[in-house]
Amino acid sequence: MRAAFSETLVSLAKADPRILLLTGDHGYALFDSFRKACPQQYINAGIAEQNMVGVAAGLARSGFHPFVYGLSAFIPIRVVEQIKLDVAHDNLPVVFIGDGAGFVYSHLGTSHQATEDIACTRSIPNLSIFSPADRFEVPVCMRWAHASRSPVYLRLGKSDRGDVHAATPGMDVGGVFPVVTGGPFAEVALIATGSMVSTAKKIAADRFPGASVWSVPSIKPIDSRQVADICRRHRAVVVLEEHSVLGGLGAAIAEIAGESAPVRILRIGTSDRFSHHCGSYEYLLREHGLDQAAIEVRMAAFLEQAD
Repeated sequence: MRAAFSETLVSLAKADPRILLLTGDHGYALFDSFRKACPQQYINAGIAEQNMVGVAAGLARSGFHPFVYGLSAFIPIRVVEQIKLDVAHDNLPVVFIGDGAGFVYSHLGTSHQATEDIACTRSIPNLSIFSPADRFEVPVCMRWAHASRSPVYLRLGKSDRGDVHAATPGMDVGGVFPVVTGGPFAEVALIATGSMVSTAKKIAADRFPGASVWSVPSIKPIDSRQVADICRRHRAVVVLEEHSVLGGLGAAIAEIAGESAPVRILRIGTSDRFSHHCGSYEYLLREHGLDQAAIEVRMAAFLEQAD
């Protein structure tokens, strides 16, 4: 997924000299190809993320299209105020790229884990949020971001969870994309984003055959009518995200369903707490109940109660 990100960024920048890549002293090897192909379009702003956003805002006002890269714990979390006031308030075309969302930087502890980034950005006006699930969704989301000419937060999670799609899907901004098509009125729909789409696909194959699986690469905007239609066609909906259950994708789906298509919804994400221990990525998924086995247990209990 990171390779697809790098390749797409180089392709976009070569075609559009207005694109400038700003990084807060991160991603050196990731940007080797970019620095080689577009050396005049690369700026290392150093470990000064708030200032970097201000620089990006000034460049956007001058006709450039800045892409601002950092770890999700810093972009957007450390710079929420600057994103809101310097960029989003005036609807400037700046793309914020938060790499390592969720528990990717597991051993570095709470300071480098980001499970609140969607919640912190979803309520900022003018700001779109994209969350690709695999190397095929990455180019689609990046092209959306480039074409939007408005503020965007692009969330990149775990890069080695496997492909969700067999080829680049054709998607419109805001659309919810089918990954596994269940029956016309399948019992349960699994709606997921980012790293959890792969998990949802495995759960449908291993434990809940006939369930439909949907990927949400565009969290904001999101096609409310399509989401409501999915809710109407299923007895229950399960939303999976490597993010807090507060304010994330699950909250967005529940808000739409509550207004348009009431249905039982199980939101699976991190609960309202920090990690108790440090450990590997897989360990933290287990600690927070986001591993496949734990999710299947919760789903089974939820569906039994729905009967």
